[in-house]
Amino acid sequence: MIEVENLVKYYGDYPAVRGVSFSVPKGRVVGFLGPNGAGKSTTMRVLAGFLTATSGKASIAGFDVFRDPIRARKQIGYMPESCPLYPEMRVKEYLKFRAGLKGLGWGERRKRIDYVLERCWLKDEKNQLIGTLSKGYRQRVGLADALLADPPVLILDEPTAGLDPTQIRETRKLIRELGREHTMLLCTHILSEVEMAADTVIIIYQGKVIENGTLEEVRQKHNNHSLEDIFVRLTGQDGI
Repeated sequence: MIEVENLVKYYGDYPAVRGVSFSVPKGRVVGFLGPNGAGKSTTMRVLAGFLTATSGKASIAGFDVFRDPIRARKQIGYMPESCPLYPEMRVKEYLKFRAGLKGLGWGERRKRIDYVLERCWLKDEKNQLIGTLSKGYRQRVGLADALLADPPVLILDEPTAGLDPTQIRETRKLIRELGREHTMLLCTHILSEVEMAADTVIIIYQGKVIENGTLEEVRQKHNNHSLEDIFVRLTGQDGI
């Protein structure tokens, strides 16, 4: 479902991504991990079509991200860490606007908006101005946006940032449920979320993939240590 081959991205003379390769089969929930500055967000932005790569190949659901970007983007629901929302719009108004941009017809649009409002716990806030929402609620709006067109692939960057403990628990549950219907690339600094929601782990460090496999395979390879211990050992980090 997601294929990345020898992806390279330079910012000027700095190589943020240095030959990243991985493959994600259909129906997998992948924890995409790494310390700050490792190249995670850059890789996700390239896959989502927000950045062009310096070299390499990438495809989503069989569509080349660089040669067929429009069709590739239609396969993706992307939620960046800081969602670029319109603060002067109301929640439902914004989702209607986004559904139109995604090409949803009127009947499907109403159905999908009602669905994402329910799934992302936004029914009571649907008429509220986005600019008055807390960060946690803005994260929910970003997730609702990513789900609108029911894409086969979801790319979520820090989906629980700014949420309180109850909301984090509900979001983990939602991610597990969505993982039954979507292939998911989940980037987070909270390793417990990955252990609860993901079945596969990719660890990136200094722009390169240093570990890739199912959660069980990775643990067995590292003497059944916790994911946190494995991460610290591989990246030399005292924290994430």
